[in-house]
Amino acid sequence: MDLSFFKNKKITVLGLGLHGGGVGVVKFLVNSGAQVIVTDLGSREKLAPSLEKLKGLKNIKYVLGQHRVEDFTNVDMVIKSPAVAWTDKHVELALEKKIPVEMDSSLFFKLCKNKIIGVTGTKGKTTTAVLIFEILKAAGKNPVKVGIGQVSVLDKLSALKKDSVVVFELSSWRLSALGRAKLSPQIAVFKNLMPDHLNYYGTMEKYLQDKKYIFANQKPQDFLVLNYDDEKLKEISSQAPSQLVKFSYAPLKKSKSVFIEDEKIYLNNGIDIIELIAVKDITIPGRHNLSNVLAAIGAVFAWGLAPLEIKKALPNLKGPLHRLEFVAEVAGVKFYNDTTASIPQAAISALQAFEQPIVLIAGGTDKNLDFENFGKEISEKTKQVILLKGNATEKIFFQIKKYASKDFYADIEIVDSMEKAVSLARKFAEKGDVVLLSPGAASFGLFSNEFDRGDKFREAVKNLK
Repeated sequence: MDLSFFKNKKITVLGLGLHGGGVGVVKFLVNSGAQVIVTDLGSREKLAPSLEKLKGLKNIKYVLGQHRVEDFTNVDMVIKSPAVAWTDKHVELALEKKIPVEMDSSLFFKLCKNKIIGVTGTKGKTTTAVLIFEILKAAGKNPVKVGIGQVSVLDKLSALKKDSVVVFELSSWRLSALGRAKLSPQIAVFKNLMPDHLNYYGTMEKYLQDKKYIFANQKPQDFLVLNYDDEKLKEISSQAPSQLVKFSYAPLKKSKSVFIEDEKIYLNNGIDIIELIAVKDITIPGRHNLSNVLAAIGAVFAWGLAPLEIKKALPNLKGPLHRLEFVAEVAGVKFYNDTTASIPQAAISALQAFEQPIVLIAGGTDKNLDFENFGKEISEKTKQVILLKGNATEKIFFQIKKYASKDFYADIEIVDSMEKAVSLARKFAEKGDVVLLSPGAASFGLFSNEFDRGDKFREAVKNLK
């Protein structure tokens, strides 16, 4: 496929949304000469921020507040947003008529001529993708970030040069489109597998099925960089048609790998074992982030970076925003934004990253997850908790009560804004403490998304006297 494919084609964009992805798809299509139909069940008022960004563009027809049959049966292509299921009746309508249904990820892969490093996993994929980007950049290469954070995907194609390396963060939804197109990145990184999105998938098996598309259609010369500490991933590693690079907290000396031994990180290139850096010289906080560093090393090694180039970059790694991000110190209290910890396991990792007393801001919307271990960890690791209103919050509070003393849980307050949460946290925190936003739950309800939640935390901290 090339860009000429879109000229004068009639294409329906299913789901404009407010997160930027839909806007990016529409702009790309218009710039490529397509006739675009944008259909979304949201009203013009609700979608106003996205519509404003498309103001002045020609060849767009908006069908809002409804979906029409003809927009799925009388067009050349449908491009669906990640949130729309493949079982959606409008998607099925198009497929029945043999009309191709794509997502931004599958179109990007079909149009991209550059090598792609794809990163997936339940947690840590953004951090790992950013670290890969940072290491390649430090080595003087030309990496381009795609799908990382709230940015559109298809407009990145115009930024690619012959020597560009694409670092693409791939959610299970975006991978589902690659699976249908029988595509996988040349270098695939699979960080971990934990319960998540069960409100969408229903079972872990279905969730894993989409995740496996990161490597399912690789070729023998391609690479899969895989977490060998994750039992489920270890079990499925034999299904990969590509070459394996393992990473682990434990020594792996018999195959290509990246591992830790005696608090040092080593690269096994299949012939030699090379020391890269002492763990203490990695500046990103949290033991769990070491796994992200190991994965990133494995990816750039698979891409072809020399050990010396990797070694030089490691002491300067910073990682991304919204993930154990240090925001500010106010009167001796340090504030950290970990808003992307939207499942209990991620928030537990954040709690374990600190030795100082912690005032925790947590809670939100449930994705049909189990909060028992989170409740236990909160009762053991925090001095005070403030909970953000939501149906997950009720479940978290119930679990805290099982493990904490009455004095502890009687002081827990449930609030309906980030401003109130930060103000209360500041009141409870003393010099030397950490105030940590690590919700362990989704953001919907009080916030438009997890990044909005993190931005509001930053803003509230900034406004503290």
